[in-house]
Amino acid sequence: MSRIPEPQTPRVLFSGRVPAEAAGERLDRFLAAHLPGMSRVRVQDFIKEGGASLSGQVCLQPSRRLEGGEELALRGQETSSALVPSHGELRVLYHDRHLAVLDKPPGLTVHPAPGIDEETLVHRLLGRFPQIAVLDDARPGIVHRLDKDTSGLMLVALTEPARLKLARDFAAREVHKTYLALVHGRPARDTGHIEADIGRHPTIKSRMAVVAKGGREAKSDWRVLWATGDGRFSLLAVRIHTGRTHQIRVHLAHIGHPILGDRVYGGHLQAEWARAEPLAARLARRQMLHAHHLAFHHPEDGREMAFTARPPLDFRRLPPLLDRRLQRVVLVGMPGSGKSTLLSLLAARGVPTFSADAAVAALYAPGEDGWTMLKARFGERFVPEPKGAVDKKALFAAMAADARLRREVNDLVHPLVRHRLAAFYAGNAKARLAVAEVPLLLEAGWRRDDPAEVVVGIRLAPALRARLMEEGRRVAPETMAVLDSWQWPEDRKLAACDLIVENSGNMEELAAAADRLLSNLRGRRVAGMRALLDRLEAVYRSAAAGEGGE
Repeated sequence: MSRIPEPQTPRVLFSGRVPAEAAGERLDRFLAAHLPGMSRVRVQDFIKEGGASLSGQVCLQPSRRLEGGEELALRGQETSSALVPSHGELRVLYHDRHLAVLDKPPGLTVHPAPGIDEETLVHRLLGRFPQIAVLDDARPGIVHRLDKDTSGLMLVALTEPARLKLARDFAAREVHKTYLALVHGRPARDTGHIEADIGRHPTIKSRMAVVAKGGREAKSDWRVLWATGDGRFSLLAVRIHTGRTHQIRVHLAHIGHPILGDRVYGGHLQAEWARAEPLAARLARRQMLHAHHLAFHHPEDGREMAFTARPPLDFRRLPPLLDRRLQRVVLVGMPGSGKSTLLSLLAARGVPTFSADAAVAALYAPGEDGWTMLKARFGERFVPEPKGAVDKKALFAAMAADARLRREVNDLVHPLVRHRLAAFYAGNAKARLAVAEVPLLLEAGWRRDDPAEVVVGIRLAPALRARLMEEGRRVAPETMAVLDSWQWPEDRKLAACDLIVENSGNMEELAAAADRLLSNLRGRRVAGMRALLDRLEAVYRSAAAGEGGE
């Protein structure tokens, strides 16, 4: 690492009497014209630091108008000579004798400043392009900046004429910059415009903020490129029309979507996320902001130039991790097809499982919600004792005889089951897979309203199914006919499924089928992850032309 030497005593850079013909000219402009090789920006810095005096009086205003005849002096320490070239990594995408386009890594400060005693981008530039040392500036070649922890494209001037021309183009907003930002939440609209003045935070002077008075004009456009399935995070392309300090970070926080990893402007969303998802938060050790696309006119011949930089690895790793969610699988099938047996086999293999039938049984227990609702609606008809159990035989007989009553009972009980199913999914949100047995998922329209990721149908030959139900569970053929009538015909039911498990009635074969099912589901998760990565790469390419936020 190259350190900045201790500052030396300022020396006299200019001393003399202001000629009469210079009356009315700006102080900084006059000095820059009389100090060949020194930029006007650097002259302004010296003046603001107290290095200029007029007739013995210190002047801190670069815009001060000269009167003519004053004794003028300028003192300062030219820090460019104190910059020690470094040969640290510098990714140069393009360069000629006029300019260079770089892909800055996160964690690298752009240029030296008070309080910064570390290697900067400028040190590395001096090592690669030593000719910029003659620009005689503490920030040789720098025409715009990125925050230390922001990655991506930077344009650097290698000559003073190029620096002046590019600086004018930036000031005239003729340089187009598009950033990628991973943010909390998903905006309600796909595109938007932010026009909110930015100034110093009223109480925390180290921060910027959207302010009602005293700020500088700031304009940003954004576009949603991608979002997680649950809408908790999204990827935005942001184009800025002004270049205020921390503009994107402040503007996105202002609309309620701060950048992931931004500990300065992320507020409670960042703090809550870091507590709830420490693994992802550890990956986002910086604000996830990347200067992705840069378009400008060459300062020498005016030709159009455009560059794109792929986001760094930490940025690319986050979306798949953020979008990692529970694979929700539901088992369906005709009564007696082996759903419960398959569910128990999956549970034995460590898979979180849920049974709608077991949930209904629990809801019918004395004092539970289902019991309470049946008692309130039907009185003693199905709950004959004040604190007794539900008479399930009477309830089944009534539902079999009266389709309207069956629908009414379903309308009472199904929402309670769905609530418990939702709680089951929420409780296993960190798992890769959870399986629920919900016999009437399709008939009740649940998949349409709250789709499972994969619906698996279990098929058992009708004759074998009827025999096993009668012999094993003592279910009469008449009862089987009633149960079947409450469901879709088997062909229709299985046609609506994503996967089919064939049940031969042999336990060993069903266990092997359970293993194949788990392998299939794992393959679907891997394929989904690959598809997401491919989609994100396509998003990075589509945003390259500035499509996002244009």
